[in-house]
Amino acid sequence: MDKRIITVSREFGRGGRSIAKELANRLGWKYYDKELVKQVADETGFSPEFIEERGELASSGSRLAYAMFGRGGTPGVMRGMSANDFLWCIQQDVILKLAEQGNCVIVGRCADYILRDREDAFHIFIHAPMSFRADRIVRLYGESEHSPEQRLQDKDKRRRVNYQHYTGREWGMSQNYNLCLDSAALGVERCPDLILRAMNRGADA
Repeated sequence: MDKRIITVSREFGRGGRSIAKELANRLGWKYYDKELVKQVADETGFSPEFIEERGELASSGSRLAYAMFGRGGTPGVMRGMSANDFLWCIQQDVILKLAEQGNCVIVGRCADYILRDREDAFHIFIHAPMSFRADRIVRLYGESEHSPEQRLQDKDKRRRVNYQHYTGREWGMSQNYNLCLDSAALGVERCPDLILRAMNRGADA
């Protein structure tokens, strides 16, 4: 079956969004990142800022984050779920609906897991060494009170905890993806070429 959906999972600061957007541009496909956040905001009533932060990241890097703050809701409100669980369910529904429309690139938000059973989906993970990512986030986002290494470690931990909580899988494990790329070794600009070549080879096999 031809691939009609690409999911791009990524470590913070490795250029995953740039790669995903370039793929969508070259293919003429829809690109879902901020647009996905807006759709989830419309359906949940949560602010885009809350969804941007909590749709992929746990409140802390500890696995106790959900055990302490993510359980229990008010009957009749948000389906009786906690805000985190309600957000996960709506986000999952939106991603499934977008996938049905096909021809799209979806960034993050556990889309690789949510669409794991679709044969027309191609799942990618973008990673890079800490030094490359640290330099890149300073260039893109500037300095902060925390070192770039601390910022990276915090985001990675929170993303890993969120992913494991809702999928039961280990974030970044190569077995969960069709293709894993080191954007530092290969170059952010070259990654879209390699992904498209890999997809074409899969289609021809």
